[in-house]
Amino acid sequence: MGINDTGTFVMAVVLFLMLPGPGTFTLLAATGRGGVRAGYATLAGLMLGDQLLIAAAATGVAALLQAHPALFAALRYVGAGYLAWVGVQLLREPAAAGPVAPPPRQGRRWFRQALLVGVLNPKAILFYMAFFPLFIDPATQRGVATLATMAALIALLSIAWCSLLIFGGRLIARLLAGHPRLGAWLRRGVGVCLIGFGLRLGLEA
Repeated sequence: MGINDTGTFVMAVVLFLMLPGPGTFTLLAATGRGGVRAGYATLAGLMLGDQLLIAAAATGVAALLQAHPALFAALRYVGAGYLAWVGVQLLREPAAAGPVAPPPRQGRRWFRQALLVGVLNPKAILFYMAFFPLFIDPATQRGVATLATMAALIALLSIAWCSLLIFGGRLIARLLAGHPRLGAWLRRGVGVCLIGFGLRLGLEA
């Protein structure tokens, strides 16, 4: 399908997924607060955001953002502000006895929050714009079909890795069920990390 060195491509994606970032902390926080259903609702939002960014990079939106620094800066500040807002909400949330299965409407809220966390990260668009050409074979590439195959591989690897995070986070949440204060401090730690990501995203040139 025009992918140069598929094995290396898969390894690179796995390593990228393993790097902790806003999506990772959002996923773990949702799983800890709402269980496996909340985790997978969050994963669905993150994956949709990821696929939208891949499509944006493939259609040249990233080049448009690079050509208009003011637009890129505005998008970065919006993303930074939203990450900081999510972190503040985690800091303000009172301690609970343990995770509670979210109703359907709550699941949609996790999905929307994760989608916004994913798409309001303009640096990810530039990452995909620089990442894809490294693994596309000009001699055998098939245009949209090649990009679609790469996007599908990223989606499958995301499901596999994030499933480990979801069930691992669920196990930790169960262990912390009898220690609400410790769980509250861990949640606040996640909130601080998200605020930190927002500040870094907003302050970087």
